[in-house]
Amino acid sequence: MTATANLGVKLDLKQIALRCRNTEFNPKRFAAVIMRLLEPKATGLIFASGKLVVTGVKSSHNAALVAKKFAYIIEKVGFKPQFLDFKVQNIVGTVDVGFPIRLEGLAYKHSQFASYEPELFSGLIYRLGRPKVVLMIFVSGKVIVTGAKTEADMGTAMSKIHPVLVEFRKGTIQTPFGKGGAPIQDARDAAAIAADSQASPLALSNKAANHDDGVNNSGVDGRDMETV
Repeated sequence: MTATANLGVKLDLKQIALRCRNTEFNPKRFAAVIMRLLEPKATGLIFASGKLVVTGVKSSHNAALVAKKFAYIIEKVGFKPQFLDFKVQNIVGTVDVGFPIRLEGLAYKHSQFASYEPELFSGLIYRLGRPKVVLMIFVSGKVIVTGAKTEADMGTAMSKIHPVLVEFRKGTIQTPFGKGGAPIQDARDAAAIAADSQASPLALSNKAANHDDGVNNSGVDGRDMETV
């Protein structure tokens, strides 16, 4: 999770780096003090303009708590910071749906929202409109969600994408059909088709012969059939 805040005061970064523990400051490489907290575990980027960026936290509550802790530390150095314009900018989450996914089929059917170029990146990029988030979907079933502003957006995004992932689960049949092109109605139809597909040619021919005997024994010959 990434959050930002404005401390509302100009800062002397060299002074902060010298007087605070767990800090790094190399102005030739990066124009901010990097400060780390152990509890809760987080990293802060403190700029001379007073801008503060918080990364590495797991919730919005912890992000606000950490930002206030950084402001308190800077106050101890001798500045008079405020706590303005706090905002969660980005939440990144990961989930494993527990089954492999056919990315090619998903990309074809949802081409308006999805892009998949395995030569460049192994994951499929899926963009949701509401909430406005981006999902990186991998064939293994792993999903990375990014761009959310709240934890609720994360849950909404996953509730919307999960049925789509189930539809393109590897090993499932998209449009199952029975004999003569009729849709399979229930599990018994599916079992009958599976049994027929596994029967030997001799068994199938005997089955057909028995069926013909049943027709001839009914007392209806070819001429009767034509008359009817």
